[in-house]
Amino acid sequence: MRQWVRDRAEMLVFAAVFLLGLYVALLGGWFLALVGGCVMVIGGVLAIGAFRRSPFRRPIGAPGVVEVVEGAIRYYGATERGGEIALRDLSEIRLLRVEGRAHWRLRSISAEALLVPADAAGASALADAFTALPGLDMGMVSHALAQVADKDDAIRTVWRRPV
Repeated sequence: MRQWVRDRAEMLVFAAVFLLGLYVALLGGWFLALVGGCVMVIGGVLAIGAFRRSPFRRPIGAPGVVEVVEGAIRYYGATERGGEIALRDLSEIRLLRVEGRAHWRLRSISAEALLVPADAAGASALADAFTALPGLDMGMVSHALAQVADKDDAIRTVWRRPV
């Protein structure tokens, strides 16, 4: 039970904000209804975002650390090669399975590639970084992440830079 709550803590907090807004809205009066409605909208939007980021949160199982700093994705590999790619230079994101573990393959405009394990420390920050990309569907990314975990040799292209 504790693990379930820990995995969904962010979403549960935002759902509680939504319910607090509902409570305030039902206290009576147009002003409280307006304030409560605003709080409900904020809590609902944040809860949806937390729900979409939930597949990115995985137990740490791969060596290395992922950072997203100033518009750049950095991977410091312990046993694998690391590197850095700026978000503005990304041309393609693929999700693939390498040696039984899901990896993000980030390709730049200049055809450089960075392989980042999906279960490396800090890899959940990629969810927020990916939302800045034009035309990226986070629902499709979450679905691909679930499918790659189920199949042994799955490769999914989840985003390509619009031409």
